[in-house]
Amino acid sequence: MPQPPVARTCDAFIEHHGQRIFDPYAWLRAENWQEVMADASVLDPEIRAYLEAENAYTEAVLADTKALQETLFAEMKGRLKEDDASVPMPDGDWLYFSRFQTGAQHPQFCRSPVDDPKQVDVMLDGNAEAEGKPYFRISAIQHTDDHRLLAWAADSSGSEQYTIRIRDLASGEDLTDELHEATPSMTWAADGRHLFYTKRDANWRPYSVWRHELGTDQAADVCVYKEVDPGYFVGVGRTASRAFIAISTHDHQTSEWHVIPSDDPTASPRLIAARDENVEYDLDHDGDRFVIRTNADGAEDYKLVTAPVASPGREHWADLVEHRIGRLLLGFHLTRWHLTRLERVNGLPRLIVRETASGDEHAIAFDEEAYSLGLGGGMEFETNTLRFVYSSMTTPQETYDYDLTTRERTLRKRQEVPSGHNRADYVTRRLLAKAPDGEEVPITLVHRADVTLPAPTLLYGYGSYGISLPASFGVVRLSLVDRGFVWAQAHVRGGMDKGYRWYTEGKRAKKENTFRDFITARDHLVAEGIAQPDAIAAEGGSAGGMLMGVVANWAPEKFAAIVANVPFVDVLNTICDPTLPLTPAEWPEWGDPIRDPEAFRRMKGYSPYDNVAAQGYPAILAIGGLSDPRVTYWEPAKWVAKLRATKTDANMLLLKTEMTAGHGGASGRYDSLKEDALQYAFVLKALGLV
Repeated sequence: MPQPPVARTCDAFIEHHGQRIFDPYAWLRAENWQEVMADASVLDPEIRAYLEAENAYTEAVLADTKALQETLFAEMKGRLKEDDASVPMPDGDWLYFSRFQTGAQHPQFCRSPVDDPKQVDVMLDGNAEAEGKPYFRISAIQHTDDHRLLAWAADSSGSEQYTIRIRDLASGEDLTDELHEATPSMTWAADGRHLFYTKRDANWRPYSVWRHELGTDQAADVCVYKEVDPGYFVGVGRTASRAFIAISTHDHQTSEWHVIPSDDPTASPRLIAARDENVEYDLDHDGDRFVIRTNADGAEDYKLVTAPVASPGREHWADLVEHRIGRLLLGFHLTRWHLTRLERVNGLPRLIVRETASGDEHAIAFDEEAYSLGLGGGMEFETNTLRFVYSSMTTPQETYDYDLTTRERTLRKRQEVPSGHNRADYVTRRLLAKAPDGEEVPITLVHRADVTLPAPTLLYGYGSYGISLPASFGVVRLSLVDRGFVWAQAHVRGGMDKGYRWYTEGKRAKKENTFRDFITARDHLVAEGIAQPDAIAAEGGSAGGMLMGVVANWAPEKFAAIVANVPFVDVLNTICDPTLPLTPAEWPEWGDPIRDPEAFRRMKGYSPYDNVAAQGYPAILAIGGLSDPRVTYWEPAKWVAKLRATKTDANMLLLKTEMTAGHGGASGRYDSLKEDALQYAFVLKALGLV
C-alpha cells in the first residue's frame, strides 16, 4: 500500500475574544497568495512539494480504478453531443450562438445573418485561443449595437482575473486595446466606442467600474464608480431596453444601483435608491419607468414595484406585483409589451406573463412532479417572443420560444443524448423529510425504474447564500444511476427552495439548521426504504463542502463516503482574515467573528477544520484548486492534513489539488468529465462496488 505524505505542524494560533486556538497547519497558507493567484510558479517550494505528494498518493490509491475511470469517462462523453450548438438568439440582422465541434474542449462563438442562417461567421474560437494554455476559459462576450465589435473576457489561470480584448468582427483581428485586472462584468454604451467594465482590487475583489474609450491606453480609462466598503462587490450591465448602463453594488443582504444613459456615456452615474441595510433590489427599464424587484417594506418573498425614471427614489416606488408570502419572486424579464416573472410556489418554479398595457396575466403551465425552469431572456426588446428552458431529472433540457401574444410554444431544441436516453426508464420523486424542529425538508431524487430498493445512494447538498438546487437533468449522474444508485439532493435550509424564510432559517445564528437538515434527509431516505444505510455517499462543493465537513464530524457513521469539492472547511480562520478576497462580503452571511464574540463562538462550534476529532470517518476525497480565489487551496489541504493526523480509522483519505485550475475545476469540457469520472470511481470503490 502506498504511504500518505506526512504534513509537518507549526506553532500558530488565532486569537480573538480571549480565545487562543491552535492552527497546526497554518504553514500551508501562502502568505503571498495574491502573487500565487496571478502566477502559480511563485508558490513556496515546500508547499508545492506537499501538494504534489498528496496528488501522487491519491493517484496511487486509486490506481486500481484506472480502467473504471476510463469506462466512466467514455460513458459520460458518450452522452454529450460533441457537435452541439445553442439555439441562435436573434438581434437585428444577426443570429448569435455558440457551438462545440467534435473533439473540441472549448466553444466557438458564432453568428449568422438572419436571412441566411446556414452561413456561419466564427467570431471567436475558444480552442484556438486556448492553444498551449493549461487553463483557459472565456466567461463573457458582448457585441456592440452596430455588430462591428466584440468584447471578450478570458481567464488563463483559473484565478478569475480576466483580460478583456476587443475583436474587429470584419477582420477577425483583435484591436490593440487590452484591459487587465478585470472581471467578466462589462457592457457597451450605445455609441460602440465606450466599454464599461469592472476591475478587481489588490485583494481580488470587484470594487470599481471603469469607462474605456476605444483606441486609448487602459491607463487613460475613467473610474466612474468606486466602492469603498470591502464587503460590497460591484457589477455593470445594461437594461433590456438598452437605454441605461446599470451599475450594481451589493453584499449578501443589501444592494444599491446607479444608472448612466447609454447614449450619454460620459455622464455621471445617478443613484436609484440609497442602500438601506437588509433591503435588496434589482432593476430593469421600460419606457418612462424602472421596474424593480425588491424585499423592501417587509416583502420577505419579494415584490415588483415601478419607479419613475425622473425620480426613482424609494419614496416614489409603487407596487406593481404585490408581495405574497410563499410566492418567491426569483426574477423577471422585460420586453416592449410584456413582463414575464419567474416565481417559485410550493417548491416549484412557474412563469407568469403580464401584458403591460392591460395588466392581464396568464401562467405557462408544466406537468411533471418536479422540474427546473429558467428564463432564457433575449437580446431584443421589441419582440413578442420569450425564450425559456425546461428540464427535470428524467427529461433532458428543452429550449422553447413562447409567443407572448398567441401563447403558442415552439420547441427549438431538445438536448440530445447520443448514447440514448429513455425517460420512461427512470423515476423522479419529491419527498418531504421532517426535521427535529418540525420543518419539512424537500428531497428530489432519481433512480432507474427497475432498481431494487433500498439501493446505494449519493446525496448532494449545498444550503448557503439563498441558492436553490434545481430539479434539472444531468448526464453525468446517470453513470451512477445506471449502476443501480439513487441520486438525491436535499433542499436544506440556507437555500431558498421554500422561499426567503428558508434562507434566513439557515444562516448566521441558525446556520446549524443546514447541517441538521442534511442528516435528516439522509435518515428519511433510509426510513423510507430508499437508501441502503451502509452504502450512502455525500457530495457538496464550496459552501456545500463546508456542509460535507460538518456532517463528517457530526455523523461519520451515517456515510460511507464523502466527496468535498473546493470545500469551505477552514471557516474560522478564513472569516477572521479580512485580507482574503471574499471575507468582508461573507460577514452578512455567517456573522463577523472579529467584532462579535458570539459569532466567533458559533463558528468555532461548527468549523470543520477546528472540530476534527479522534474518531472514525467515512472515506473522504477532497478536491482543491491552486488558483482558486474563493476557497483557497489551503483549506482542503489543511483539513486533510489534520484529519490524517487525528482520525482513528483506516478508510481512504485523499486530497487532489488541481495545479492549473481554480474554483470551477478544469476548463475544458472533456477534462471536466475526467474529474467527474475520478470522483465517481472513488465513490464506487469506497462503497465496495468495484
